[in-house]
Amino acid sequence: MHRMVAPALAVASVVAVVAGNTAGSMASGEAASGEAAITTVRFTAEERRETLGYWTADRMRKVAADVDLGHDAASVKPWSGPAMKTVGRLFFTNEQGQDSYCTATAVRSRNHSAVMTAGHCVQLPASPGNHYSYMVFVPGYGEGKRPYGVFAVRASVMPRSWERGAKNDVAVVVVDQRKGKSLTDTVGGQAVAVDRKPGGKVTVFGYPDSQERRGERLMYCAGTTSAAPQGKQSVRCPMEGGSSGGPWLAGFDEKSGRGKLVSVNSFGDTAEGGSAMEGEVLGATAGELLKRSQQL
Repeated sequence: MHRMVAPALAVASVVAVVAGNTAGSMASGEAASGEAAITTVRFTAEERRETLGYWTADRMRKVAADVDLGHDAASVKPWSGPAMKTVGRLFFTNEQGQDSYCTATAVRSRNHSAVMTAGHCVQLPASPGNHYSYMVFVPGYGEGKRPYGVFAVRASVMPRSWERGAKNDVAVVVVDQRKGKSLTDTVGGQAVAVDRKPGGKVTVFGYPDSQERRGERLMYCAGTTSAAPQGKQSVRCPMEGGSSGGPWLAGFDEKSGRGKLVSVNSFGDTAEGGSAMEGEVLGATAGELLKRSQQL
């Protein structure tokens, strides 16, 4: 299976997207900690204020405006049900200072501030120190609208195995409150299920940068997961770049927009026009990421 893991390549096998805009990367304190080998990256209050000013609505629209990664597959459709408040776009600049984005999901947590996404949406894999900056989460994003506001990321948490060895492509970011109100108090949060074996039906969401959507519309497809090599799982859901980090929701209820998050989009089976998406089987490391994020 073809796999490239640098988001700057902006291909569907990475499922992240990059535009040509540049910005200076902000310095950040970084500390590796925890028995499960977790790395935490923190952003200062000043950096977060600067980030909120940086990500204007116009800049967000331009991230995917000039990047074409392919066409929507017939099985990938616009979501037309009730508002998926918990799912949104995670904007950032990569290690080269290029504007980029992924998909991410607000999840249940004690601090009401945790968002789950893919590891390659927060850190260049196997490259310690090359974490991304200028990070914000926009839940419910659609057609340029930001109905629930923009939440600055104050910290990102990833497996040390991703930071150093490109293994276990999952991460959690922690966001600030907005106008005195926390993220999940504003939009709710999806439950996260760990140690769920492949084989069940899931509904997959993402913001693919297809030629038709350019990241402006939440898309979805559904299928049954199956085991994949290296302890991963696969589902027939060929989303294009930008859908990285999007949730796989088991037991999804269309009326409430809720389910149990059992994986996130990691990479497709081809650079373009693929048939499947792969993601991690969430296990002990994912549980430790959530535990650590709730302490930030």
